[in-house]
Amino acid sequence: MRKAGKLLMLLLMGAILLPSIESCGKYEDGPSISLRSRKERVANTWNVENYKVDGGDFTSLVSGYSEKFSKDGDYYYSWGLLSGSGDWSFSHNDERINLNGNDGQSSRTLYILKLEEKEFWYYYMEGNVKHELHLVQN
Repeated sequence: MRKAGKLLMLLLMGAILLPSIESCGKYEDGPSISLRSRKERVANTWNVENYKVDGGDFTSLVSGYSEKFSKDGDYYYSWGLLSGSGDWSFSHNDERINLNGNDGQSSRTLYILKLEEKEFWYYYMEGNVKHELHLVQN
């Protein structure tokens, strides 16, 4: 009878925890679960690994491009002689990031596809043109 009670307790705990584990898989490409908060995962310096415009590969055109997100909401990018800054914040239940540029820099919405400790994938739209970036930790 004791074994049945322990088994019932394990099943009950599993039933309680399963919905919370499934809800961790917020982004299309992962991760399924993470011990680091979303803000901690975004806060990093990122380099472009892959850049696509409407599905075509344009990675070679953005060689040397990097982005930096800080925990306190600051955002920086640099690409050769070009650079800019602004601030960032999550929106839409942490599925998007709003970038607001400073000093005449543009603002845009990033749609998060994957947010891991060492990989950050997102896309943004310019009119009807989809720009997708796969970034890796610097």
